Amino acid sequence: MSRHPRGLATLWFTEFWERFSYYGMRALLVLFMTAAPAQGGLGFTAAKAGGIYGLYTAFAYLSSLPGGWLADVFIGQRPAIVVGGIIIACGHFSMALPGLGGFYAGLVLVVIGTGLLKPNVSSMVGQLYPDGGARRDAAFSIFYMGINLGSFTAPLVTGFLGQRVNWHLGFGAAGVGMLVGVAQYLAGTKHLGTAGTFVRRAPRPISARAPLVLAIIAVGALSLLALAPIAPPSATTITSVGGAIVLGLPVAYFAWILTAGGLSPDERTRIGVVAVLFLFSAVFWSGFEQGGSSLNLFAQRDTDLMVLGHAMPASWFQSLNGLLIILLAPVFAWLWVALAARGAEPSVPVKFVCGLSLTSVGFATMALAALRAAGGHLVSPWWLVGTYVLHTTGELCLSPVGLSTVTGLAPSRLAGQTMGIWFMSLAVGNWIGGQIAGHFDAVPLPHLFGGVAIALAGAAIIMALLTRPIAAITARR
Repeated sequence: MSRHPRGLATLWFTEFWERFSYYGMRALLVLFMTAAPAQGGLGFTAAKAGGIYGLYTAFAYLSSLPGGWLADVFIGQRPAIVVGGIIIACGHFSMALPGLGGFYAGLVLVVIGTGLLKPNVSSMVGQLYPDGGARRDAAFSIFYMGINLGSFTAPLVTGFLGQRVNWHLGFGAAGVGMLVGVAQYLAGTKHLGTAGTFVRRAPRPISARAPLVLAIIAVGALSLLALAPIAPPSATTITSVGGAIVLGLPVAYFAWILTAGGLSPDERTRIGVVAVLFLFSAVFWSGFEQGGSSLNLFAQRDTDLMVLGHAMPASWFQSLNGLLIILLAPVFAWLWVALAARGAEPSVPVKFVCGLSLTSVGFATMALAALRAAGGHLVSPWWLVGTYVLHTTGELCLSPVGLSTVTGLAPSRLAGQTMGIWFMSLAVGNWIGGQIAGHFDAVPLPHLFGGVAIALAGAAIIMALLTRPIAAITARR
């Protein structure tokens, strides 16, 4: 990092510990909810646990919209990161205490804190490089490694503590990690220069703030529902209301921006392409993000976890994606550059087709594994390892390409909110994935995984049919 500002290290470790806390809890969440009370769990059904998990992960991404806006308009990015990190830690510590109330309160607190921290720390990385260029691109590559190192190490630590010692100790460890992140951030703020410095801007028209105001209302409404002290609504009600919010917000945004956003014909076309890519991105994430739900349950219940005479925690499989990203991301970066030099680089929609197809093959692999597990037989962990390899390669085909493409397609005056709405494709995908995983006990697993594989393959075929018109537009970005 010698060629980069010292502040990059500060932000790198902040993001590392935030992702450590997020993925550490994510690895335990469904397993804890479905474990029997005698084993220290909540004893929820897979349907209830899947719904809560999907809603929680969806709102963790959705909250980035109001979190970024609040920092821009009211409190500044630097305080937002500190406050967000402290709220996240409080959420983990709330879940470290026994009791259902602390569990739900912890989920809400982590969602709110993530919304304040994550978008702002990412934005500040770019501000360290006001001249842009290759150094900024390299900085984001380094920063991305922090994300994946956090997602790799967290399940190993919290998974062992949670599954082998005590569930609540695992959640508490995630909170300790976040406090370490906040402490090193405060110690390193002197190296950030002007990045994240608050500049009060003139208020914009309400029409320009509408999507963010709606998102704030949505997160606030769900928080009140979850924390209602008198006759609190059921988890099913919260999941249904939250799902309507998650699905309705992007529809409302695209309808608003295309009809009343004051776009030129060319801008309207480009936003229309973003909407199409948004849809296929959501389909992709609805399968991919089942790593923490249905695939986690399969690892716990149907996989032989004995390694060298010792039982491996099922949650350790959650480390595979982060490890594979670290190993394979440089390979894919080299591959795209090498193909481009030969004039053979695939277009954006073709890369989407590859991402959807690889994830489809991953679920087809799981359908075969589920067939072998029928009748109570435990299957080799290599089935899950192979699936995670397929899913990770699919992610590398689709996710970075989607981010880059949306950045190029978005009109400059709408760049921030368009990127924010793009992240909502992950929110939508997480919610849908949670609903699918909720059928883990109700539908035969070969049918469940096979159905997901067919849906992803169908989406890949439709995207392939749209390749030519979409490629013609994205090529001009």
